[in-house]
Amino acid sequence: MKEKIVRWVKANPHCLALLYFVVYVIWFFGLEFFREPVYWITCPLDAYIPFNEYFVIPYGLWFPYFLGALAFFMLKEKTLFLKLCFVMFTGMTICLLIYTIWPNAIDLRQEITRDNLFSQIVALLRTVDTSTNVCPSIHVASTVAVHWAICRYNGFRKPLLTKGISFLLAVGICASTVFLKQHSIVDVFWGVVLTAALILVLLLWERKGRILPKAAPQHLNRG
Repeated sequence: MKEKIVRWVKANPHCLALLYFVVYVIWFFGLEFFREPVYWITCPLDAYIPFNEYFVIPYGLWFPYFLGALAFFMLKEKTLFLKLCFVMFTGMTICLLIYTIWPNAIDLRQEITRDNLFSQIVALLRTVDTSTNVCPSIHVASTVAVHWAICRYNGFRKPLLTKGISFLLAVGICASTVFLKQHSIVDVFWGVVLTAALILVLLLWERKGRILPKAAPQHLNRG
């Protein structure tokens, strides 16, 4: 079994990009435990958004959406996988740098008064997902990156249906961050802007031929 895995990795070295998560997890939780927030994020619009525990459903769907997309593109479309990794991992790194230099948090969480299964899940979520390191929102930035990659992929049997479902899910995930009071509107805005900017950079690089340069003409390769 071990030998099969080693052979598969050697045949698919692009999968090693996922080792970034080792760095990410250490850095993120290091900030969670050792970095106190200094700046508090707030926006008047946040007061008009009611808490709704049912949004924990799309919030939780972020995990299979995010991880499933990475696994799918890693197996199906190497080039798009690497582009997604560039946008997503660069965005995460920028977020972590901001959290390190400009530690921030929100103070929007209200007491949960309703007693149902979804409220209990939210209460549990709050014990493991603190209100620190929120702007820009990694949850939102990575969601936008995944939806962009899905829209770029041309191999779906029912592309309109698949991309439509992805769009609705992405909107639901982003909305859930504010309806659960996990993030401010400000965090969501900058999460979207960050990923949009990185996609623009990627497209400009592609246009200039810096990402995947064309092979040199055969006559130039002759000795």
